[in-house]
Amino acid sequence: MSVADETGGRARQMREKAQELEQAAERAADPQERQRLKEKARRLKEQSEQQSSMASGDFYPQD
Repeated sequence: MSVADETGGRARQMREKAQELEQAAERAADPQERQRLKEKARRLKEQSEQQSSMASGDFYPQD
């Protein structure tokens, strides 16, 4: 398994976890808990996008 495959798999897992968190947020009765879960899901999505970009080689390291 290549590094790109591992990174892509990790990104997919992060997206799945973010989706689970969003669903939990929709079910949460407490507004603060709902907001916390939504924020956590948003951060995971951002991280998964970064992982996906790295896996595809679609990034340019800064000097």
